[in-house]
Amino acid sequence: MNHDELLELREAYNEKRILLCFNGPFSQGLIEEIGSALKWYLESESTARSSSMDIFAVYVEIAQNIREYSAARRYGEAEASATVVVSRGDDGRYEVVAGNTVEAADAVTLRERIDALALLDKAELKAAYKQQLRRPRDEGDGSSAGLGLIDIARKSTDPLSCAVYPLAGGRVFFSLRVVV
Repeated sequence: MNHDELLELREAYNEKRILLCFNGPFSQGLIEEIGSALKWYLESESTARSSSMDIFAVYVEIAQNIREYSAARRYGEAEASATVVVSRGDDGRYEVVAGNTVEAADAVTLRERIDALALLDKAELKAAYKQQLRRPRDEGDGSSAGLGLIDIARKSTDPLSCAVYPLAGGRVFFSLRVVV
């Protein structure tokens, strides 16, 4: 990357009101450091405390899901790379958009879950969350019982949306958009 490209990138970030952007593999320490920076930024912008906590919680849940998925799949550094962007729209709401490499079959399942959650209103999401809490958890699957995605949907002011882009080797780039 040369100096002109960096300036163009900065201008594009400013135009899209991007507050935070990360591209690379996540570690727990990195998730925490980026989370601290995000908290500081939101506090300095005098973002309402409830919104600030929701944005932070959505970022952490997504980042940890990406890290855990990559570790469970034993992805190398290139496959474990993720992109996370936090921006603020003209309407004052924040967007958390994240994407990472996943197996194509996993993307189908995840997309179905997100599409189903996107159809639910706030009361139905609350009921789904409570129902999921009561459901027995399979200790061997390493999942968080699906609560995280429902919780993200509950915090989102718009329905969750996702996209899937094919990659080589039967994998896809999966992206999720959450508006808070």
